Amino acid sequence: MPRAQEIVRSVVAKAVAKEARMAASLVRLHFHDCFVKGCDASILLDSTGSLVSEKRSNPNRNSARGFEVIDEIKSALEKECPQTVSCADIMALAARDSTVLVGGPSWVVPLGRRDSKGSHTIGNSRCVSFRQRLYNQSGNSQPDFTLDQSYAAQLRARCPRSGGDQNLFFLDFVSPTKFDNSYFKNLLSFKGLLSSDQVLVTKNQASLELVKKYAESNELFFEQFAKSMIKMGNISPLTGSRGEIRKNCRRINA
Repeated sequence: MPRAQEIVRSVVAKAVAKEARMAASLVRLHFHDCFVKGCDASILLDSTGSLVSEKRSNPNRNSARGFEVIDEIKSALEKECPQTVSCADIMALAARDSTVLVGGPSWVVPLGRRDSKGSHTIGNSRCVSFRQRLYNQSGNSQPDFTLDQSYAAQLRARCPRSGGDQNLFFLDFVSPTKFDNSYFKNLLSFKGLLSSDQVLVTKNQASLELVKKYAESNELFFEQFAKSMIKMGNISPLTGSRGEIRKNCRRINA
């Protein structure tokens, strides 16, 4: 297995050296996979006649480039140890390696997930999901004043009062080439994109305390992030005889 991890690490390192934002894309891929019915590599499946994939519902082009990196890792692993390492495990390892490469924490990735034989569908963060913050937060035709006003002005440019419902805004790392706690610092200066970001500060004392702690201590944030990634990677995995080890991450085995 150490050789397998080495292969994952080297392919990820090459991809991130070529394109720094790839690190964020690979972490996000693992996240999107796990949060839709478990870490089972459903997100990697291409659409077929009978199956509309999650991949198609994920319109973020930069994320989509992450798929090729996974393909490259998979084909290298199939040469070295055929049908041994699942696509779900590859994504978990790639997320960890990406985090480390851009200066984040490391953790031991529990392995043994298997790949799903079908796909789930997911939604995205569209203009329609935060328009009210920009124009009519509490039904009084006033914007949400907990949102930094110059940031709001930038968002209005791509999210008009009507139309543009499908325009996508991704919640990317602020410093996309470096993994750090600037997200929390931004929240404290009221620059969270979605209500769901900003409420961490405005709605609840407990979450505000955490935001302050993480904004203050990168070290604490790293430690908690690593624990959370292990937890997330354990969401409903397929084990034992459930699922399979795909030969190609884009297709279920024939």
